[in-house]
Amino acid sequence: MPKDTIVGTSPKRREDRRFTTGKGRYTDDIVLKNQTYAAFARSEVAHGRIRGIDTSAAEAMPGVLAVFTGEDFTEVGGNPAGWLIHSRDGTPMTEPKRPVLAHGKVRHVGDAYAAVIAETPEQARDAAEAIEADIEELPAIVKMADAVANADNRVHDEVASNVCFDWGWVEDNRTAVDEAIRGAPHVTTLELVNNRLSPNPMEPRCSIGDFDSGTGDYTLYTTSQNPHLTRLLISAFVMGIPETKLRVVAPDVGGGFGSKIYHYGEEALVLAASKKLGRPVKWTSTRSEAFLTDAHGRDHVTKIELATDLEGNFIAVRTETMANLGAYLSNFATATPTFLHGTLMAGNYTVPNVYVNVKGVFTNTAPVDAYRGAGRPEATFSLERVIDKCARELGLDPIAIRRKNYIQPDQFPYTTPVALEYDTGNYDAVMDRLEEIADVAGFEGRLKESEAKGKLRGLGIASYIEACGIAPSNLVGVLGGRVGLYDAATVRVNPTGGVQVMVGAHSHGQGHETTFPQIVADRLGIDPDTIEIVHGDTARIPFGMGTYGSRSLAVCGSAVVRATEKVITKAKKIAAHIMEAGDAEIDFEDGVFAVRGTNKNVPWGDVALKAYIPHDFPIDMIEPGLEETAFYDPANFTYPAGAYACEVEVDPQTGKVEVVSFAAADDFGNVINPQIVEGQVHGGLAQGIGQALLEHAVYDENGQFLSASYMDYTMPRADDVPMYKVDHSALTACTHNPLGVKGCGEAGAIGSPPAVVNAVIDALQRAGRSGVTHIDMPLTPARVWSALHES
Repeated sequence: MPKDTIVGTSPKRREDRRFTTGKGRYTDDIVLKNQTYAAFARSEVAHGRIRGIDTSAAEAMPGVLAVFTGEDFTEVGGNPAGWLIHSRDGTPMTEPKRPVLAHGKVRHVGDAYAAVIAETPEQARDAAEAIEADIEELPAIVKMADAVANADNRVHDEVASNVCFDWGWVEDNRTAVDEAIRGAPHVTTLELVNNRLSPNPMEPRCSIGDFDSGTGDYTLYTTSQNPHLTRLLISAFVMGIPETKLRVVAPDVGGGFGSKIYHYGEEALVLAASKKLGRPVKWTSTRSEAFLTDAHGRDHVTKIELATDLEGNFIAVRTETMANLGAYLSNFATATPTFLHGTLMAGNYTVPNVYVNVKGVFTNTAPVDAYRGAGRPEATFSLERVIDKCARELGLDPIAIRRKNYIQPDQFPYTTPVALEYDTGNYDAVMDRLEEIADVAGFEGRLKESEAKGKLRGLGIASYIEACGIAPSNLVGVLGGRVGLYDAATVRVNPTGGVQVMVGAHSHGQGHETTFPQIVADRLGIDPDTIEIVHGDTARIPFGMGTYGSRSLAVCGSAVVRATEKVITKAKKIAAHIMEAGDAEIDFEDGVFAVRGTNKNVPWGDVALKAYIPHDFPIDMIEPGLEETAFYDPANFTYPAGAYACEVEVDPQTGKVEVVSFAAADDFGNVINPQIVEGQVHGGLAQGIGQALLEHAVYDENGQFLSASYMDYTMPRADDVPMYKVDHSALTACTHNPLGVKGCGEAGAIGSPPAVVNAVIDALQRAGRSGVTHIDMPLTPARVWSALHES
């Protein structure tokens, strides 16, 4: 099969057949012999001291096999944070451990303090409700400002304050930035909120622990984006199980958006319970539990200042942010508001001076961690909102001020003042495509049409850049990362010529079973349908770091390329032996090995078979078999970038906002499967529009979660979003990975919130409400109506 018919085309996603016909196999579909069921007793108060737990009634109920409390796990290690962050004065962050079950105190509504194991899920739930806990309610710490100001009331008694870290980046820039802002001809200041979000994947979390007393082996089936990390954390930090004795299997997973990267205490609990009972133990989250206990996203309060000259040339950016960490440190909680956020505060621009300060704050709320975009949406929203406000203050066009400050193609590689080196890009070309597909020139005509209907129309523009494929390991190690961020792949050629590819990345909607075969088939010249992708099982795949941060293709895909190249190198030796030629004389193209300059050739299938029938192999030159493994540790991040345009109509009578048009122009580098890329953008845009207009995870002053169901937490539906216009033709290939790819999974969620908010502000200002310069997300009808009528 010719190479040019595979990569860059859009074959149908092969995984969709099983999903659309109900043949997917999710963790909750697994039923093991003699399986039992777990349910948890969870705190109804946000902050309280546990004075006693009476489990006697629960233990006496039908079907109950065991009841655990936090006291059963006091000697077990806590779940650690994955990144060690240092404060501006050099001191390490405070790091209270997250227990398997709460003991001593409960720290947020939904905090589990006991677990019941029973014969049926109904019996387990009934017994959990019968547990009586004597909990002395303490004042809840909900607002970050209160948490910082009041050191006497602490989420964790064992640490000195509720501030986990006070981080500055780059600290050496601080004085220069302060001076630049003091002396600038114009300074735009904006205070804003990046609202807290609940991730809401379709499939709630589920875990099954299965201990084999005959071998001492544990198996954990779980809804994970990152099975090897889960195995590492449980074995090394939580339960002390040798890694060789713990197998983690993540089968089909129904979405994650970041919330399934991390290890959760329920996973350790079912393993421990299985060992005690000698039977498998399953726990499946209810949707209510998911709202209360899945790690939330965002929740930043930021003050940002942009200094410019009077022509709009950027001089300096300074930000101060409080980032809510919730009650416990989740695995990526400390990296998200710091290195995944502060390092992107220069955006696409040649701003010479940048300083970022972030205070990570403990509160009596659910833990906050990486959610689609993970720090990059927070940075982009702050920067793109203050740029838009600055443009209005200076009387400049929002597109023109961005173009004026873009990094130019001849400036790459470009080192930013926040210590990243962008390898390539062409932001003007991307903006050119945006203006074309969004028909920016025709906006005035559409504005008149909206006015005729009594609606206010606005146009919002935003640019973004993100850092994907977190890397390299030596850099993240310096920055505090406690694991490497490489990935791995094994390419196994079977005797009949078919190929199995074992990958460290995990697919839960990304389409790996389609795109990875395209990569391998492109290089081997074989039918992609003969290639099987294996993932999600630590017993079958090489050590990998999972899927998040738009890293699958750039990092794991590059490992697949390297392993495939190793296979080809060995296959050439075998082909040379078959054709009695030298290795250096062999060419390989479209699945055929040929001796250069002759008509001698041998097809792929013959070489594959010969690898396993080595009757005449020279023993000292060629080993039998055809299987290779490669690890890939990137040299740098990848840097997708884009420009987005949103048009809204606002009903002045109700404040309701309707997104009537949305255009997205992205530079993802080389594109393997355009249809899958487009689908990823569509999904991200829906989530970003949801954040901008609809979604908000809200706690009251007592720490009660007010939006803990779909009655109160509004998710975007089909009629909340328009038909998108998506383009990724203005590409610049990544210069440091073999595929030239950059990543596409998070872009839509990063660039869309500021585009939507900019559009609403534009609509209100065009209607004469010049005093409305900002509205915090979500822009609900009530907030927009109030802004219209109070201005």
